[in-house]
Amino acid sequence: MSAEDTSRFVRLRVELVLEVQDDDEVTKAALGRVAEDSELPEAERTHAESAVTEDTAEALAYLVDPFDLVNEVPGVELQQASWSCERIDFDPDSPDWDMDEDDGADDEEEDGIG
Repeated sequence: MSAEDTSRFVRLRVELVLEVQDDDEVTKAALGRVAEDSELPEAERTHAESAVTEDTAEALAYLVDPFDLVNEVPGVELQQASWSCERIDFDPDSPDWDMDEDDGADDEEEDGIG
């Protein structure tokens, strides 16, 4: 397949596991980000303040912006992004958390199934 036949769009998947060491610090930073957002309507601001105060995962979701990950990359423009945060049980010693392990999607393609 030539370069002309391939899409110019690339899906980049990133998964992060963060250890929150200070819930209050994360919440405070998220509240600061909400306060700085001059384009946020008052009703949405109230909702955002409530969400980030009640749930540290929501505060992280408000603080992490996919645009920040790629805005310095030359030759690309972010077209669409979605992200979420959730609390998880994490055991770094568990084989279920092997960061080098594929999720199986590539295995299907290698086997000719996908």
